[in-house]
Amino acid sequence: MNEKEMNILALIQENPFISQVELANKTGLSRSAVAGYISSLTKQGKIHGRAYVLPKKKDILCVGGSNVDRKIQSIEKLQTGTSNPAQSSQSCGGVARNIAENLGRLGTDVSLLTAVGEDHEGSWLMKQTECFVDISPSQIMADYTTGTYTAVLDNEGEMAIALADMSIYDNIYQELIEKKWGHFASSEMVILDTNFPADVLEQIIIRCEEDDIPLCITPVSSPKVKKLPQQLKGVTWLIANRDEAEVLSGIEIETEGDFFKSAELIMEKGVEKVVITRGDKGLIFFTKKGEAGVILPPKVKVADVTGAGDSLVAGIIYAHLKGMSVEDACKIGISCSNLTLQSYDTVNPKLNHRRLQETFQENFS
Repeated sequence: MNEKEMNILALIQENPFISQVELANKTGLSRSAVAGYISSLTKQGKIHGRAYVLPKKKDILCVGGSNVDRKIQSIEKLQTGTSNPAQSSQSCGGVARNIAENLGRLGTDVSLLTAVGEDHEGSWLMKQTECFVDISPSQIMADYTTGTYTAVLDNEGEMAIALADMSIYDNIYQELIEKKWGHFASSEMVILDTNFPADVLEQIIIRCEEDDIPLCITPVSSPKVKKLPQQLKGVTWLIANRDEAEVLSGIEIETEGDFFKSAELIMEKGVEKVVITRGDKGLIFFTKKGEAGVILPPKVKVADVTGAGDSLVAGIIYAHLKGMSVEDACKIGISCSNLTLQSYDTVNPKLNHRRLQETFQENFS
């Protein structure tokens, strides 16, 4: 903001109902000049619309997917090419939505920008989510159906295959992000998944860097990570699994050293902190400040792996905002993930700050 914009914003903060004529009189500017500065402040997200509604400050804005998760688990060893006895369930899903709910359950002031259809699934998703998350930034799209994600699990709870219908996100355009930018500008941190179109992802990355908004990117899958631009300047955190990191860095990861080489190549794109997960072998972290390490997870009995990566991201960013070191933030992330692994739900309904702290102390103190 320039000095004139700062003066106008200060006057609006004193009186949100002040008129443009009054602003012109108090600042010595013409009414047309005031209108121009008001337009600029609106685009920057400093004010919202008429009556100069000032955006409420949030800890975190999660941006991306929100869909219905359907899980079908084989009762016996999974066999291809034939019918398998199975049991099924349905729950709320979507990477951004899952992260938001995890953060909400931990007591974080979090909001969600996603898109759902004007259908039963969309209404159900939003109703379930708003118990823990501010859903006001989200968009209901009347002509499209809410996204669905169907996972087929083997008898041990490991994913065999997953099918995703996310076509609704192809209709998210840059104009919508501009319209919603006030929610970005009023957040301490933005967490972005890769469900939205490539040009929208690039727009968000560039705008966050220009407005000095900390940004965490978590890819949804190897195919969708390809939508990210080559330039990732301004990205504070990038948290990916091995396959996604291979696509981003352009190298195959076979040894422990390869994990760090991949992270280094990703940092060359502009990322400050990189975390690459390794399944039951934990994760590695590497930062531009030279911090690096491997964290091994404690052994747990796995009920279901779905949502574990999302809770890891939530735990890391939760700890980051609490001022914890990168290493301890990653340990908090693993603790959060382990609680999800022990639950049949995509987000563990028993998750809270106390439970997370107990799990962290039991495994890493």
